[in-house]
Amino acid sequence: MKKIITLVVLVIATSGLAQDQYTTGMQKAFTLWGEGKANEASNLFERISAAEPENWLPYYYVAQINTIISFGEKDEKKLKQQLDKAQEYIDIAKSISPNNPEILVQQAMTHTAWIAFDGATYGMTLSGKVTALYAQALQLAPDNPRVVFSKAEWDMGSARYFGQDVTPYCQDVERSLELFANFKAESPFHPNWGADRAETIAKECGK
Repeated sequence: MKKIITLVVLVIATSGLAQDQYTTGMQKAFTLWGEGKANEASNLFERISAAEPENWLPYYYVAQINTIISFGEKDEKKLKQQLDKAQEYIDIAKSISPNNPEILVQQAMTHTAWIAFDGATYGMTLSGKVTALYAQALQLAPDNPRVVFSKAEWDMGSARYFGQDVTPYCQDVERSLELFANFKAESPFHPNWGADRAETIAKECGK
């Protein structure tokens, strides 16, 4: 009996230590990212993902960082390396957490980075996929503020590209702000971004 109790305590202590290491690692990765050290943050999220193979979050953030730093990148070779890595980690995240609206939004953003780099080459093949991803995410999570806002921003970009009025989508941005105000992430490390950009876009709406 004493051995069993000792074993249980050891298991709990070990899991607690692992959780502490995970928490510390995630906090450090976010700090690095906040300091503008995107590559260092991405590398740390990669190491965390290797230690947390059933947790989609570190994979998600590797994909997100490599996607965000790709917007505005002019070097096609560097862009491809970053977005290929983003796609690799999205695929793993999807296998861990299928039909996850946050991951669907991230996939749409990764496709959008390709389109932003070369719309003539990638717009025809990826625009329809982005639209479908946002439609799927909205069906799964109609009250997720990132889903509502990201879809609205994509719709605005598409409207501008075709010379159409973006005003109809302003109400979706306004709705996302209401959702952001009431949104509570599942944990300190779950996606919780987008409110600031939504506020900026909302101010620009109708001008």
